[in-house]
Amino acid sequence: MTTPGDDRRAPTRRELLRHAANGFAMLPLAHLLGGRNGGDGTQLRHHPARARSVIFLYMDGGPSAQDLFDYKPRLAREHGEPFALPMEPTQFDDNGATMGPVARFAQRGESGQWISDLLPHLCTAADKLCFVRSMVAEFSEHTNANYFLHTGHGLQGRPSMGAWIGYGLGAEADDLPAYVVLNGGLIPPGGVDNFHSGFLPAHCQGSRFAMRGEPLANLRPLGDPARQRARLQLGADLDRLSLAERGDDPALEAAIHNAELAFRMQSAVPELMHLDGESPRLRQLYGLDDDYEHTRTFARQCLLARRLVERGVRFVELTCPDTGSDRWDQHANLERGLRRNCRTVDRPITALLADLDARGLLDETIVLFGGEFGRTPFAQGNDGRDHNPFGFTMWMAGGGFRGGCSHGETDEYGYKVVADPVSIHDLHATILWQLGIDHERFTYRFGGRDLRLTDVFGKVQRDLLC
Repeated sequence: MTTPGDDRRAPTRRELLRHAANGFAMLPLAHLLGGRNGGDGTQLRHHPARARSVIFLYMDGGPSAQDLFDYKPRLAREHGEPFALPMEPTQFDDNGATMGPVARFAQRGESGQWISDLLPHLCTAADKLCFVRSMVAEFSEHTNANYFLHTGHGLQGRPSMGAWIGYGLGAEADDLPAYVVLNGGLIPPGGVDNFHSGFLPAHCQGSRFAMRGEPLANLRPLGDPARQRARLQLGADLDRLSLAERGDDPALEAAIHNAELAFRMQSAVPELMHLDGESPRLRQLYGLDDDYEHTRTFARQCLLARRLVERGVRFVELTCPDTGSDRWDQHANLERGLRRNCRTVDRPITALLADLDARGLLDETIVLFGGEFGRTPFAQGNDGRDHNPFGFTMWMAGGGFRGGCSHGETDEYGYKVVADPVSIHDLHATILWQLGIDHERFTYRFGGRDLRLTDVFGKVQRDLLC
C-alpha cells in the first residue's frame, strides 16, 4: 500500500511472491514434504476404515481356476470329450477337447473350501480366504486386461489402483513411498504403465524395488553425505523460488516431493531390504532358504511386503519371478507350468498370511490374489488353456473380508459366471470401501471431467465383508 506523495511503487504480485518465498510461499509445500497426508493435504476417508493397506499378489498371465480353486466334477468326468457348450472366440483359435483339472481337489479347513493339491501350504489357510469364484473381465488380451485390472480402464494412461490409494491416503511413513512394486523379475504386458500415476501427481506412481542387486537406482549416496544434503537443500531452495514465481505447478511440486523422499529413502531402504535380523524360524517359514530358486525370490518379496506395510506403505504389489513357464500363461505344458508357479508362490504366501496374523496386521491389511483373467475349460491344442475373461477366481484375506467365504459361481465347466458376477470395478470399489473411501465420491478433476478409479461403474460387494 502507498500513501499520497510517496514515490515508491507497490510490488507486483510476482515480486511479492518471490520475496516471500521463504515465508507463506512455503505453505503449499507442507503437505508435500510431510509425508503423512493424502494428495489434497488431508487423509481422505469418507467413513471409518477397516483396513489401512493392501498387498496385491499379482499373478501375471491368468491362473487357471479349474486347476486351483474352482472344482468342477463334470469337467473332470468329461476330460478328453468334445466340449459340450458353445465356445467364444479365443486368443489363438486352437481349441481342443474338454480338459479336466491336472491335480486332485479336496475340501480344506472347517469352511470346506475347494483347493487343489497344487497348493498344499495354502490349503492350511483355507479358513482365512475369501474366494470370489465369479470374477468377470472385459478383455481377453493381456495388455488391455492388465491395464483394466490395474487402472479400471483398458487403455494406458490412467492411474493405477495403487496410485489412487496413495493419492487419497498418502503414506504413513516419512521415508518410504505410499506405493511400492516389488519386481520379481517379470514386468507384465503393458509395462510400467500398469503402475503409473496417470493424471495424478507424479509422486503417486509406484516405486519399483528390484530383488537382486541394488533395489533402486542411485540409492547409495555419492561422496560426503553432508555435501549431498547441502546440494539437495540448494536444489530445494531453487525449486521453491521457482514455485513462488510460477504459483501452482503440480509437476514442480511433485519433483520437490520426490527429491526429498529420495534422500530419506537412502537411509530407509537399505535397512528395509536387510533381512538378516529376521529369525531363522521365520526365514524357514517363508522359504528364504528353499531349494527352489524362485521360491526364494518370492519368499523375499512376501517378507518385504510384510515389512513395508509394517512401516506404513499403503499399497504393495508383488510381480512374478521368471520360472521359465511364461508366468501363469500356460498355452501349452499346463501341468508343468502350474507346478512351477505353485511351487514358487505357495509356501511364501501362506507364510505371509500367518506372519501378518501373528503380528496383528492381517485385520488391517487386505491381501489380494489374482490375475487379469482366467483360462478356458477346454484345451488349447493338447495340453494348454487359452484366455477366459468370462469367469475366473480371485481371493482376498484380511482387511475385513470374510474368511472361509465362497462367493459366486461359474457353470459346470468353470467357463462362464452363472451367479453373482463381480466385475473389476466392483473389486476396486470394495477395496476402496474397506480403506474408508467411497469410490463414487473419490474423484480427480482432469480434462474437464471428475474422473475416478471405477469410472461410472462399480458396486461395493458387501456379501464379501465381515
